[in-house]
This record gives sequence, C-alpha cells and structure tokens, in this order.
Amino acid sequence: METRPPAVRAAVRSRGENWSGRATGNGETLMKDERSPIAPAARQCAFCSGTSMTEVIDFGEVALAGGFLKPEQFDDEAFFRLRVYFCNDCYAVQLLDTVDAETLFRNYFYFSSAIGTLRQHFVDFATEAASRFLHAEKATVLEIGCNDGILLRPLADQAVGTLIGVDPATNVVKSIDDPRIHVVNDFFSEALAETIVGEYGTADMIVANNVYAHVPDIQGVTRGIHRLMDADGVFIFEVHMLGNIIHDFQYDMIYHEHIYYYSLLALENHFARHGMVVFDVKPIPIHGGSMRYYACKQQSRHARNISPRVTLLRNHEIERGLNRAETFERFAESVAERKRKLADLLEQLHIKGKRVAGYGASGRANTIIQYCGITDRHLDYIVDDAPAKWGFHTPGSHFLIRSNEILDEQPPDYLLIFAWSYLAEITRKCSTYLDGDGRLIVPLPDVQIILRPTSTDVL
Repeated sequence: METRPPAVRAAVRSRGENWSGRATGNGETLMKDERSPIAPAARQCAFCSGTSMTEVIDFGEVALAGGFLKPEQFDDEAFFRLRVYFCNDCYAVQLLDTVDAETLFRNYFYFSSAIGTLRQHFVDFATEAASRFLHAEKATVLEIGCNDGILLRPLADQAVGTLIGVDPATNVVKSIDDPRIHVVNDFFSEALAETIVGEYGTADMIVANNVYAHVPDIQGVTRGIHRLMDADGVFIFEVHMLGNIIHDFQYDMIYHEHIYYYSLLALENHFARHGMVVFDVKPIPIHGGSMRYYACKQQSRHARNISPRVTLLRNHEIERGLNRAETFERFAESVAERKRKLADLLEQLHIKGKRVAGYGASGRANTIIQYCGITDRHLDYIVDDAPAKWGFHTPGSHFLIRSNEILDEQPPDYLLIFAWSYLAEITRKCSTYLDGDGRLIVPLPDVQIILRPTSTDVL
C-alpha cells in the first residue's frame, strides 16, 4: 500500500539521530529524505541516557495513528518513522523517533466518555482512590491528560474539594462543562507544576491514565510530578502492561502516541533516580490488560508499607525475561506471523468475493491497518462509536469512518474487530448483525473468526 506523496514534511524528533546535519529538537520541520543517521551507538535511552539499545521492531514510516483527515488533506499527509527499542541498561522499552506533541495532541479525536466500559471503569477508579487516599472535602487532585473529564466527574461526585484537569487537546476539554472542575488547557510540565503549586498548593493525589507513556520529556514531567505532590501524596497512573503486550502479541499498541511501554523493572529504575518508589500495583482488564501503579516519594508514609504485590510482579517480570533483549526479539517474530495470518485471511475473503468492514477507528486499528497493508481491496469501510470521527478518514489508509447504523443498511459478510479488547461491548451492539449470520474477525491475540461469543474458530 503506497498512498503517500513523493515528499512530505514531518515534525519529528529522533533521539540519537541528526537531520541534515542540524541538531534535533522539538518542533523542527524537515523533509523525510534529508535524514542522515549517525552511529547506532549514539542512540540514547530517554530514562537513563544509556546507549546500549537493541532494536525490537521497525514498522517503517507510517501516518499518525490519531491523524484522522478529510479528502482534501490526503496529499499533504505526513508519515513518520516508527521503531521500538529496548534499553539493555535500565530495561526501558521505548520509541526513539518522537513526533512533536503539538502535532499529536492539540486537535485530538479520542473522547473517552464515548466508551461505556471506560465510563464504568473510571467510576470504580474514583470510588477506590477517594476512599483509600483522600479526605475528600479537603483534598486536591490533579489529573494529567484529563480528556473529557471521564475521571474528574466521578471524583467530583465523591465530594473532592479541588479538582484540576490538565490537557492540551483544546477541542476535547471544551466538552468539560462542570463548574466543579478547573481546566488547564496545556501540556503538563515542570514549569506548569510550579505555577499550579503557586495557585493551588501541593496535591494530595496526581493521576495520569494512559498518558504517562505519551510524554517525550519524561524526566521533566516526573520532576514536575515530584514537585507538585504533597509529602504523603500519591501518584496513580495506568499504562498498558508490557507483559501482556508481549504475551498476547499486542503490536497494535505500538504507535507514535505511545512512546514508552512500561515494566515495573524499568519504572523502579526510573523512579529511583527521582526520589520516588512504587508502593503498590493493580492489574486491570481495561485496554486489553493494563497495570495501575501507585507511586510516592521515598520518604512518604506509603513507602514504609510496600505491598507484596510489587515483589510478586517484579519476580514475575524477571521470570518472563522483561530484562532481556531476546524476549523482545522473539516477540517481533511472533508479531510478523500474526501479520501474515491476517493478511492471508483478508486476501482469501477478497478472492471469494466476501465483503469486510472494520469496527473501531482507534490508534490500534491504524497500526494494524498500516502494518498489515490493509487497503480498500480488503475493507469496505470502518465504523466507530465516537460521533467526532464520523465523516473523517483513517490515517494512511483513508477509509471512511461511519456510524454503526451502516451495519443495518449495508451489512458486510465479516466485521473485523479492531477494538478487540472491547469485544463483549461490541458484540452487544452488533446483536442484530450477528442474528443475520454476520461473522466477526478478531486479529489478536491470534487471528480468529467468531460466529458467536461462545463459538470461536482459531486459524
């Protein structure tokens, strides 16, 4: 699939690489073909600055996973290098090519509240966090990457005294219409943390759900969190669980927004350099398997009572080899096999004249589409439950995104479930389609054709 123009401009930064002899930096705009790689030994880890980096997988140059667009924008679409590396010194898994944050997040298409499973998840999160850590009416809570307020609203319902949401996506935070929430439309940074301390004081709790893996300046953001956190404050964040990504071959989790893929081993090394410690962990099923980490300052009262779950997870990660490069190299080989199986299936269905549509125009979908070379030869259209995406086209592949009402009007023979981690919810929404003998294709952890949720054929 070659849909890109012969030359596109891209705001991209690559740690350890120069472009046209100029020093790399945020916001620098350069032609793709001007890149001049320097020696691999100069590739530098974002966490420990180590240079012993092993390449895990190279997706080539792909369009931004969240870069939905209209037809008049096709010719100017930018493509960016996407590679994953493992640091042999501190065990951090990361992208070395980072896209300018303004490009990624200022106009964002992900509205968390559109997903019912997520809404309930954050109601439960708010209830647990408030009861465990807060004297609600006196508490100050700040959320980094608050999106449309999906967590802050239930925290407000828990009578938390001061709620602050920080998010750079102007179009998304405009949807927060709640006087109980103070919105800061900006990127979280060390400087912003200082400003917030001056206005509101330190925070009893800082939360960051699926955003702590998104920030290029992870050192500065962590210093900002440490500055903003009260002496006995807690930093709670959810990220995708690296062990699950490896075990279930979730290559669809890899795209430019997700710069880091955390293990506890890497996080402990990182926090130790910033005077912090992980004192508890909690696996959660959301997003195909995530981990909720609870961190605090090393001198906090919480640091004196570290949960045995932390030790268990640390030992489990060592047993599974998350501190060894060869584990990730085997992962890449398994991912390539799943790519082949899905591509072969879609090609077979095309030859047989079967119609296939996609469900879930997410970042994960766009990774699968671009990596597997899915084109309009294989897929007719994509549906999504978020109205903000309707009428736009997917990045790189340019599939039109429709409401799921199209499934009743033009039912395909097969529905490829890109949002496979929400299969149960999607199955309920597609009950009419399934009643009409529709079939579901699930791409991961293995390629499956599902006739009904209880009947699965594994290819």
